[in-house]
Amino acid sequence: MSARAIHSAEDARRIAKRHLPWMVFDYIDGAAGRETGAARNRAALDAMTLRPRILKDVHHRTFSVDLFGASAERPFGISPMGMCNLSAPGADLMLARLAARYKIPHGVSTVASTPLEQIIDVAQGHAWFQIYFSGDGAGTFELIDRARDAGYQTLVLTADVPEVGRRPRELRHGFKMPFRMGPKQFIDFALHPRWSLNTLLNGKPEMANFQMEGYRFDRTESRARADWDTLKQMRDRWQGKLVVKGVLDVEDAVMLKQAGVDAIQVSSHGARQLESAPAPIKVLPAIRKAVGPDIPLFFDSGLRSGEDVLKALHAGADFTFFGRILQFAIAAGGEDGLNALWQVLSDELSIAMAQTGLTGLTDLESQT
Repeated sequence: MSARAIHSAEDARRIAKRHLPWMVFDYIDGAAGRETGAARNRAALDAMTLRPRILKDVHHRTFSVDLFGASAERPFGISPMGMCNLSAPGADLMLARLAARYKIPHGVSTVASTPLEQIIDVAQGHAWFQIYFSGDGAGTFELIDRARDAGYQTLVLTADVPEVGRRPRELRHGFKMPFRMGPKQFIDFALHPRWSLNTLLNGKPEMANFQMEGYRFDRTESRARADWDTLKQMRDRWQGKLVVKGVLDVEDAVMLKQAGVDAIQVSSHGARQLESAPAPIKVLPAIRKAVGPDIPLFFDSGLRSGEDVLKALHAGADFTFFGRILQFAIAAGGEDGLNALWQVLSDELSIAMAQTGLTGLTDLESQT
């Protein structure tokens, strides 16, 4: 029933808020500080307009785009998100099956709640591994080697978290990874029995990539030692595609291009790290102008609809990623909910393309 009630990303969020414990919902939904950064992202996207066109034959439309030499059936993929199985047991694999079906990348988080080897297998190879540089880097490079051995072809370095941002909503609930149960958490879970029983039957979500001996991860550990030499070491070690995510500065983007990365992802981490960061959609055109047309630019942060995707593509992105709204869809209606929202996003994009006179997504002119 809940899946049939999803007609927009906001529907998915509203239903998920009812189903999820407060601690889990606020972990997924929350942003840094007073959350003005998240509001800034949304306001910037809302302020952008598209150029309606009439009397163009747009009967046949295609969504496919080139992505590292392969054809993706949608111009949007799945952002790396930690502990997705908090939204529902098996969420990671629901996302992996979606990625396989549409041949789009499933960003697999360092702190995924399903082993990275299992996810890429279910995704039929359509998975990219996201990495943080943590501590002295020894564990980071071990994990990179493990991803390579599992068959990952693309590595995504998330570079915008030298220290983990403070998100008061999750802190108020005492959110920890792994979970620590206290009276507040017990009451929270008791008031959401469907989620709690489901989780109890399927096992408490864990940081699955660190269940093997020798692999440890502290979510709060400083990542501040990473520098340009770190990137060089990573570039030398990783023979596949290397994407750097979390870029909001033109100078940094130009330096990344010079350093030989394969793509740059313009992102504010969903406004979860630095509250005062600029809205990514506002800096995207300047970064595109600075790096030129030849290097792929990816985009995430604040996207909530197919129209948002089209705005980002017009502003200079080659590909986009959705994040927390996919978890909300899963929390709202399981795999049916995820598929329902994916269809909504596809329909929104298709309609926006028709109304702006587009039959395809290559060589878009700036219309914002």
